[in-house]
Amino acid sequence: MPVTSKATTTWTGDLTEGSGAVEFVSSRIGTYPINWKARSEGEDATTTPEELIAAAHASCFSMALSNALAENGTPAGTLTTTAAVGFVPGKGITGSELNLKAQVDGLDAETFADIAEDAKKNCPVSQALAGIEITLNAELV
Repeated sequence: MPVTSKATTTWTGDLTEGSGAVEFVSSRIGTYPINWKARSEGEDATTTPEELIAAAHASCFSMALSNALAENGTPAGTLTTTAAVGFVPGKGITGSELNLKAQVDGLDAETFADIAEDAKKNCPVSQALAGIEITLNAELV
């Protein structure tokens, strides 16, 4: 059964001086402020489209990897993934860097690297981000 996730943004003003808020409609986890300064210069306590993409990418990759490891007969103990999505004003989103620390028993480093690379390539968010460079730094701990 298809699932549709929803978020709503309300924006007031122009790009550089305006501001807004993004509301997570489906999960109802909250409403968070957004503005150009946070996106172009960085700002605490204000999210950005790139942070939202990073959250989606880290989550999707972790789920895909968890599934692939289970199918391999080596289920994950713990997967901790951080995605760093870059943005350059005037250029756009420049890439997504996945950094993974994984606790997986009974798996050699080469097989782990192959499974992780396949999950990076095939998770639905990676596929949606096919127009940018996606890198993976994966470590067994």
